Amino acid sequence: MDNLVKRTISISPVTRIEGHAKISIQLDENGQVSDALFHVNEFRGFEKFCEGRMYTEMPIITPRICGICPVSHSIASVKACEMIQGIQPAYTGNLIRRLIHIGQNISSHALSFFHLSSPDFLLGYDCDPAKRNILGLAEQYPEIALRGIRLRKFGQEISERITGKKVHSGGIAPGGMAFPLTEEARKALIKWIPEAIETVQLGLNILKKFHDENFKFVQTFAASPTLYLGTVGPDGEAELYDGKLRFMDADGTILHDQADPKTYLDLIAERSVDWSYLKYPYYKPYGFEKGFYRVGPLARLNVASKMKTPLAQREFEDFKALGNGKPVHGTFYYHYARLIEALSSVEEAEWLLNNPEITSGNIQTHGQWNFPEGIGCSEAPRGTLFHHYITDETGKLLKVNLLIATGQNNPAMNRSITDVARQYVDGNNMKESMLNRVESAIRCYDPCLSCSTHAMGSMPMAIELKNADGMIIKVLERI
Repeated sequence: MDNLVKRTISISPVTRIEGHAKISIQLDENGQVSDALFHVNEFRGFEKFCEGRMYTEMPIITPRICGICPVSHSIASVKACEMIQGIQPAYTGNLIRRLIHIGQNISSHALSFFHLSSPDFLLGYDCDPAKRNILGLAEQYPEIALRGIRLRKFGQEISERITGKKVHSGGIAPGGMAFPLTEEARKALIKWIPEAIETVQLGLNILKKFHDENFKFVQTFAASPTLYLGTVGPDGEAELYDGKLRFMDADGTILHDQADPKTYLDLIAERSVDWSYLKYPYYKPYGFEKGFYRVGPLARLNVASKMKTPLAQREFEDFKALGNGKPVHGTFYYHYARLIEALSSVEEAEWLLNNPEITSGNIQTHGQWNFPEGIGCSEAPRGTLFHHYITDETGKLLKVNLLIATGQNNPAMNRSITDVARQYVDGNNMKESMLNRVESAIRCYDPCLSCSTHAMGSMPMAIELKNADGMIIKVLERI
């Protein structure tokens, strides 16, 4: 009878990601994969405990959601606050905010590629898992590991030179910035640019070599078509800081273009699922069953018409050629898109640092509460981020909605691990490397789970009470 019973393989924890999660792979009676689920088992609840705070506190509170993308939260938050106040940021303050945001993007993409994902490319999916990590990489490829560390350091130093902090930066305020960029700091940051460009190009060479040697694997890795969402500039150029929404279908048809982020609720709905604290957003006009979409580097490059900087534009043209006029669906190409964005970010940082206005004192305008509602949007490293605040007439928050990039990718991540598990996992001949391939599908998305775990309604909970022998003697559940 045992061979007729469905079996479940559990990957817990999922390794080399930011946050805590597990994967359940369900096998049928023949030992083949029937389904796979991505369980996010940590709970934060920022939306609820921000209620009752003053809206002006949010740019300081919300960056504490995450140590990897705090600037994106702060930017989205101050934009929501500026909508409540009815003001625009000062010109130079806006430039500095853009610069810090770019720095965070560089830092995050460096962490994702060099620290979390490159051990698979360079050491191999079949490598001993005890060595398939950043320490093993440093042992075998010390120069590459050091390069990745320094690229991340450059991104963090942009924030540190301006705000005094590498992480959870302060000073990003409604109306602009509380801190200027000094000439001394500007010169110090400019010196990093040649090395940063060289390091990103090194990463691109590593990845392209892997593409060439593993073409079929890369092309077919979790390649199920989806919709895509990203922000673009007025001419369709990729825009991480201050763009408008562009939705694209799986064939490359633009469904919505230049949509104001303030209208996001017309386009996106959310639903909860019973196996995860991560919600299931979907494209509202298509409904829950057909409305799965993706955000993040792959989505942003799929929806964009061009890049803003010359080196990134050349890579972008090669990326677009992969789709032959259609969106690039293979999930493994997230890594390629991530490095193209990193290259663009370094180039844009150089432009900003050479802007004579960047050290001006025109860094902040001031306002007060004028409107009860504010919506802010930015492109976090992992995708489009929305902050939505509703206040009373005193400015106290009545409701907070944070629509996080990783949450928007949740349906697609579940589909991706199912695709990869069905392709590579054989329940009758299990090998660790099969499960690593399933995990690596999640690493493609570079999820930030601490950002994205919230709750709708009551929070389900199970508490197991065990005796000294480890036997469960009582279970308390809240459904």
